[in-house]
Order: sequence, then structure tokens, then C-alpha cells
Amino acid sequence: MLSAMRNTGAPERVTADPDWYEPYAISLGIRCGNLVFVSGQAGIDEHGQTVALDFDTQARRAFDNLRRVLENSGSGLEHVVKVTIFVTDMAVIDQVVALRREFFVPPYPADTIAQVTSLAQPEWKIEIEAVGFIPEPARPDDSAP
Repeated sequence: MLSAMRNTGAPERVTADPDWYEPYAISLGIRCGNLVFVSGQAGIDEHGQTVALDFDTQARRAFDNLRRVLENSGSGLEHVVKVTIFVTDMAVIDQVVALRREFFVPPYPADTIAQVTSLAQPEWKIEIEAVGFIPEPARPDDSAP
């Protein structure tokens, strides 16, 4: 949910209920005009608890969290133009590629995949941040009689 649905061009906080990043003074996302900037999403539940220790479960939940934040802003995974994926072990690259094919649609977003030493919590194996857009509402065809 947006804190306000005005689309004035001023930054607006994107939230969820409950907002799993609120305790850390982090916005789940920021909408500015028709752009949405989504904070890194990890494999955590709505209360901020890690969902599992295995990569696949964490990754699927991170993508689901990304989808939820985007939808709360008025966007969606199909409107992502740039994604950055942080992993703690590059050996999962084939799984990441498969998940990208599952969750995104062509044209696939621009992407950076980087291995990091650790993420915010030591058990996290993946974090995904993204930039998306909110499509313009459909306009009636002016040429129709």
C-alpha cells in the first residue's frame, strides 16, 4: 500500500501490513512519479523472520516479497526494468537464472548478480532489490467513432 496514492512526483513510501522493515527504519519501497525503487528483499516472512535455511526456499520468498512490494505500489514483476541480486555463494547461479525465468517475463530486466560475504542476517543467502515502473492507465481510443 502506498502511504498516499497521489502520484505528485514527490517520493512516497510503499508499505505492507505488517511492514517487515519498519523496525529498521527502512522503506520497503519508494515511489517517485511512475518509478518504484524496492529495497533489497530477503527470504523472510511478514514479521521479518527467516523462512528457512535452504537457498531455494529463501529465494522464492525473496521474489514473492519483491512481487508484494511492487503490487502494493501499483506495479508488478512484469514492470521491473532493473534488478540487483546479491547471493552469498555464486554456485547458485543456475538456480538464480531459473528463478528469473519463472518470475520475470521478456524482455527480462537488466540485472546485476553479485556474490557478497554476508547479508544483513548471517543466515540469509539471497537479497533482491529492483527498480520498476507503474504503467500509465489505458486511454480510450480517440479514433473510435
